[in-house]
Amino acid sequence: MATGTGAGPAEQPRADGDGPGPVRLPGLAAAVTALADGQVTARELTERALRGIEATQPTLNAFRRVRAEAALAEADAADAALSRGERRPLLGVPLAVKDDTDVCGEPTAFGCRGDFPRKTADAEVVRRLRAAGAVVVGKTNSPELGQWPFTEGPAFGDTRNPWNRDHTPGGSSGGAAAAVAAGLVPAALGSDGAGSVRIPAAWTHLVGVKPQRGRISTWPDPESFNGITVIGPLARTVEDAALLLDAASGNHPGDLHRPPPVEARAAVTRDPGRLRIALSTRWAFTATPKRLDPRVEAAVRALAERLAALGHEVEEADPAYGPIGLTFVPRATAGVRAWAGRAPDAALLDPRTRGTARTGRLLGGPVLRAARAAEGPLRRHVGRVFHRYDVVLAPTTATPPPRVGELARLSGWQTDRRMIAHCPYAWPWNVLGWPGVNVPAAVTGDLRLPVGAQLLGPGDSEPLLLSLAAQLEADQRWYERWPPTV
Repeated sequence: MATGTGAGPAEQPRADGDGPGPVRLPGLAAAVTALADGQVTARELTERALRGIEATQPTLNAFRRVRAEAALAEADAADAALSRGERRPLLGVPLAVKDDTDVCGEPTAFGCRGDFPRKTADAEVVRRLRAAGAVVVGKTNSPELGQWPFTEGPAFGDTRNPWNRDHTPGGSSGGAAAAVAAGLVPAALGSDGAGSVRIPAAWTHLVGVKPQRGRISTWPDPESFNGITVIGPLARTVEDAALLLDAASGNHPGDLHRPPPVEARAAVTRDPGRLRIALSTRWAFTATPKRLDPRVEAAVRALAERLAALGHEVEEADPAYGPIGLTFVPRATAGVRAWAGRAPDAALLDPRTRGTARTGRLLGGPVLRAARAAEGPLRRHVGRVFHRYDVVLAPTTATPPPRVGELARLSGWQTDRRMIAHCPYAWPWNVLGWPGVNVPAAVTGDLRLPVGAQLLGPGDSEPLLLSLAAQLEADQRWYERWPPTV
């Protein structure tokens, strides 16, 4: 039986380095329980979070905006509500959101330079977090318009991996991943347009959930990046990720995608049953060179062996991806073009962004409409794998995380080739709009660099994926490992 493990890492963390480092916050479920039981106050937790953020900005640089004064006021309001006996899913817990998400009173610069206006309203997902009682401590770093699997740029500098600061935490939700992995916040929201939650989760030893398209509202945008981008949680445990997913889920009347609701946290304590799992190491065609690093392959195959030992039927089989890459590029580049139009000064944008925006203009209109029309046939084509299997297990990335700066100063064409070489596995599920969950697979070698594996399912399969992830977590106990002192 899969069991919830949210309290475990808060009680007995094991670091892979020396020294006490900043005080790590408890996990999300453990923090909710401690607050409700009066073991800690929201102000105490928020002050700890703010101290940790301040202490690690020079080393990790996870945050673009820190809302110290506002967060403390929100924490005091949460303490008053707790003292009145109120109970809400996240009441008093400090959380972070990515800098592509509107927070009232803060600019949404999405990794760009320039003087962006302060927002006058929360995004729908932030409104839901506040309704659940969360304290929003800040906005985390993202590369420019979330385009790359590294979190670096002239607007904010380099965000670094708490496991090894010479390496990137990934992207584009790299700031969120670094903050959660270092214990600065119990959990955070990122966004995933080509793996941007799952990739940094893999490279920082976290659980990262890409939900079904529309599960979490993207309002004030009816959809994000022509439907390929969704918002999802990053956390240290499956229970924490599910708790945040439940709290953040739901729709605004203006959303284009409104899937039926699911109960994520309830799935964590359910036995997934005996599943048929396809182990896949094949990637979709991109006409660019790629190689699966033997360390990643060994880690994913070791997880497959553990799943078989847990009673599941595991076979090697690959989805038939077909021409899915031809449908991704128009949607992604047209999305970059639309978002780049919000920048106050186009001259401040990265030359690669301007090039991608030009491509988006060329591929908009009829080409974009054709790409979107191909989604239904592609779902049927790729979905044939689920006639035989319940879940696909695949690498999340092809390599461990690269070094900081390795991709940041390349040309647009060079960046695309290197990006695909590192991360060829995640993006097809964004085209399909289906859920996927990264789980930690290993911390490799002397460099202590994490790698991950994806559990991929068909539409609305978050409960199944989370149930299986929780069963694997109970076996692997990955939450017991912490990065070195940061």
